[in-house]
Amino acid sequence: MSYLPLPQKAQRLRIYVSESDRWRGMSLSITLLETLKSHGLAGATLFRGHAGFGAHSRVHTTSIETLSLDLPVVIEVIDVPEKISAALEYVYPMVSEGLITLDEVQIVKYTHRFLNPLPSDRLVSEVMTRQVVTFNPDLAVQAAWQQMLSSSIKVMPVVDGQKHVLGIVTDEDMLERAGINHRLSLAVRLDDESLKKELQRLEDSTLRVKDVMSMPVSTVNDDQTLGMAAGRMVKEGLKRMPVVDHEGRLVGMLSRLDILRQATNKHPKAEPHRIPQGAARTVSDVMTGNIPMVGVDDNLGTIIDKFSQSNSNRLIVVDTEGKAVGLICDSDVVVRVQPEKRGSILEALRKIGKPPAGKETAFDLMSTGPLTAPPDLPVVDAIGKMLAESRKWLVVVGGDGRPLGLVNRRILLESVAEFKP
Repeated sequence: MSYLPLPQKAQRLRIYVSESDRWRGMSLSITLLETLKSHGLAGATLFRGHAGFGAHSRVHTTSIETLSLDLPVVIEVIDVPEKISAALEYVYPMVSEGLITLDEVQIVKYTHRFLNPLPSDRLVSEVMTRQVVTFNPDLAVQAAWQQMLSSSIKVMPVVDGQKHVLGIVTDEDMLERAGINHRLSLAVRLDDESLKKELQRLEDSTLRVKDVMSMPVSTVNDDQTLGMAAGRMVKEGLKRMPVVDHEGRLVGMLSRLDILRQATNKHPKAEPHRIPQGAARTVSDVMTGNIPMVGVDDNLGTIIDKFSQSNSNRLIVVDTEGKAVGLICDSDVVVRVQPEKRGSILEALRKIGKPPAGKETAFDLMSTGPLTAPPDLPVVDAIGKMLAESRKWLVVVGGDGRPLGLVNRRILLESVAEFKP
């Protein structure tokens, strides 16, 4: 079974013959199907007509009164033009009496059950996280930031007294509109003194949550299907969505993790030899080749420049042979350098200053043992591997240990979600 990426122009080949037609003593229609299959076509369907007439103007029908053994048969196949053209060379001379047509089609969806690990028919209410921490719109930004720090939650829905969703606050909103200096994942790793200074600075702010929240908010109803919700999250580039009832009241949150967990539970694992070739996506099918990397000997300035250039908060560290040996987060750089350099590093990461000089290398700052996988690992297994290790990145490596690509939670969600482009 071939995999047709979407969207893609394709061609539809139709072959009209009679049920009684033969080829080398065998049924022509069945032989045509076998020929198409042997040449790697994505799939073909045989339709048996109830009635019809052809060049001889004789009506053939399945009715009892005029039962015929020479009914019309149509074989239809859709694939890329190159494969259709190649197959035509073989099937064209096989049709001595009949009709062959060819037309352009647009593939909207082509899939297989192994390509769809997500239980799309489940309701959002069965999957969502029910315990949700919320903000009141009149809460001061200092109190809001303190609550985000203590809970380590990056996204907070803003609700009124009746729990209607008014907006949403992320750590990015706090950075852009409240004057916070650091993303939450970095801030929670700062020392107590640095956090205290940040909170003291916010004491003078007159801003409230309603002043910094994002709105309107994209929500999903609790009785909608998981497939629909996942498709919307991919289309809108969201990590989380508030879940509401039909009166617009908050009842939960749906995250990428909530969805990915379901993808690993849909079906018992099939034996590898029973999965048709090409029917199950592997990480090599979905990975990105854009891998932000630094060498083990790269210095502090090079590392911070790479963070800025890649717009990523993680870097893969490779050794002198190009093998993946570690991972650096921007928060690692901040907490693992000398305290007197942290202020300059934070400014450099925010692109408002230059990185300080330092002898620290990527080897000194990295966390060893990045999560890796071979390119033929099925996507579902990759999801399970990342969830089990609580990792956000998986590095796809070749047999020599060198990175070939990268898979993250966004990519995995896109690979299991179904939506019309």
